[in-house]
Amino acid sequence: MGFFDKLKAGLAKTKDAFVSQVDNLFKSFVKVDEALFDELEELLICADIGVGATEEILEKLRERVKNDRLTDGKEVKAALREIMTDMVGEGSPLALDSKPSVLLIIGVNGVGKTTSIGKIAAQLKGEGKKVVVAAADTFRAAAIDQLAVWCDRAGVDLIKQSEGSDPAAVVYDAISAAKSRSADVLIVDTAGRLHNKKNLMDELAKINRVISRELPDASRETLLVLDATTGQNAILQAKEFKNAAEITGLILTKLDGTAKGGCVFSIKGELDVPVKYIGVGEKIDDMQPFRADEFVRAIFE
Repeated sequence: MGFFDKLKAGLAKTKDAFVSQVDNLFKSFVKVDEALFDELEELLICADIGVGATEEILEKLRERVKNDRLTDGKEVKAALREIMTDMVGEGSPLALDSKPSVLLIIGVNGVGKTTSIGKIAAQLKGEGKKVVVAAADTFRAAAIDQLAVWCDRAGVDLIKQSEGSDPAAVVYDAISAAKSRSADVLIVDTAGRLHNKKNLMDELAKINRVISRELPDASRETLLVLDATTGQNAILQAKEFKNAAEITGLILTKLDGTAKGGCVFSIKGELDVPVKYIGVGEKIDDMQPFRADEFVRAIFE
């Protein structure tokens, strides 16, 4: 099964919660009027698209209906699909312009941070890149052990210390290893302690200082992992992290387990940060770079 088929299957719950009802809505209305827009507004919000994004979608759809004189339900649905595709915004490729480049992975515990690292590491290795992973979430012993399992699956090197070690020291060792092994990419796991924002900020700042000192010219990404099953709450969480770190991209996990995939449509407007990866399953190849056209196509078709 190709990734698009996996994506389509993974988004089935979101599709059932939204597009199937949109189809029924357009079939039940004989003309495009405000009553239809009211019903559509309710469907968009129920699909966890968010109030702000819903208002923007409907405003643009009203303009299209008026300017293009759309009267047929199929035409309005096609316009809706185009508007939603534009709203998602294209994902952007990882900045991997140096050797090594650095990916700093952040996010609260339980969102799929460790599995995302394993999957991205496997994909980069499949592209011919040498990858080193730093186990800088030293807050939990289980985090190090779990990361070791995924690095073993991906066939990449893991640099670790014991539980309770200084995360910045782990990153220093990992940078040394990445240099000596001519690695293309260094992926850094971090602890997700959002409930104590000061600790998080201090820890990330210390890690970033080590990276800046040891790899001053490296391409760097700070990627926030979000659990799609939490819907709009994921966006609230992202705003908190954005206040603590300069996020360059998002990784959206567990899209296969939710009907709240609609949150993707409000992410760009709310955060102005691109979605770079999406995950639709537990297998090591179930995460791929985000493509807006494929995402919307998988929902609407």
